[in-house]
Amino acid sequence: MIEPILPGATLGVLGGGQLGRMFVHAAQRMGYETAVLDPDPASPAGLVAHHHVRTPYLDEQGLAQLMQRCAAITTEFENVPAAALRTIGAQRPVAPSADAVTICQHRVAEKAQFARCGVPCAPHAVIETLEQLASVDAKLLPGLLKTSRLGYDGKGQQRVAAHDELDAAWSALDRAPCVLEKLLPLKCELSVIVARNAAGECVHFPVQLNLHRGGILAVTEVPARGVGDKLQQQAIAAAEHIAQDMRYVGVMCVEFFVLDDGSLVANEMAPRPHNSGHYTIDACDVSQFELQVRTLAGLPLAAPRLHSPAVMLNLLGDLWLRKPALDSTPAWREVLALPGTHLHLYGKPSVRRGRKMGHLTVTAATVEHARAIALEAAALLGIEAF
Repeated sequence: MIEPILPGATLGVLGGGQLGRMFVHAAQRMGYETAVLDPDPASPAGLVAHHHVRTPYLDEQGLAQLMQRCAAITTEFENVPAAALRTIGAQRPVAPSADAVTICQHRVAEKAQFARCGVPCAPHAVIETLEQLASVDAKLLPGLLKTSRLGYDGKGQQRVAAHDELDAAWSALDRAPCVLEKLLPLKCELSVIVARNAAGECVHFPVQLNLHRGGILAVTEVPARGVGDKLQQQAIAAAEHIAQDMRYVGVMCVEFFVLDDGSLVANEMAPRPHNSGHYTIDACDVSQFELQVRTLAGLPLAAPRLHSPAVMLNLLGDLWLRKPALDSTPAWREVLALPGTHLHLYGKPSVRRGRKMGHLTVTAATVEHARAIALEAAALLGIEAF
């Protein structure tokens, strides 16, 4: 990309979920028109975009229509078919690239990328055959058996305590290619969001402290309480090195585990904006979605600055299902009466347990103050304290 794509042009996104919706909002605020390709007529991003191409991701006519409209195209989730990105990439700028997304779609390739960059990850074994299953080192147990592809938010995973449980766990995952990861003694979980453009400029957000429940992100706190500067700089350097080594273009999140001994290991990476970075809309002068627009359009990258410490609560469909059907609206009035609360709902028409329906960000002068208010909000909403 030699010349930047300036406001007034149309930017496209494959995928119509909440990440696409927030990308569309950021692009529109900067003066771009937007187009979304998603087969769901009620997709959150499609409802707010200028143009909605309602076809499957590999539909030739749909891809052709998207390319005809758009000057450049991104993706909002890593499980979009890489073949669609390759088709588009032959005629339009695409960020991230099909090659980068392909790595992030497969846990084995992802771990190989970590190793290539000298970033440690959990001890693991690949299980694709009965022979590999039988030869698993006992030192990897207890462990977590994960499908190599299409796993997210705790899906496609089975906890395994002993070797004699492996066969049943693998069968429960339809004997798909898997990775067995050794369970490690965790102190906490972190994530780092970086943005890199085609010129090689790379910027990052502050390190984020995350809490997961049932494999789904529940709470993010920034700054990361109790995490030393040295460890934070190590995580940032690792995430930026991974992005630079891949010649990645776009926004990427790398998740890390901090072990009981204080060491850092990489968990996984996402080739897109990340749930743990949603607070950037309200707490930073540049959000992760604006940086997604900038990297796609070839614009300069401004290093984002955190102007307000923040705590973000994920709002799952469970909140709407806690009460009788006639009284299923969460306590928004009481929550929004709390200082520094910012409510974001994604416009999803149906509610399911575990489905991400929105998020609530609390900003304050200190992360401790934001945490205290977030705990008040959690109690009002029926979210477990943290």
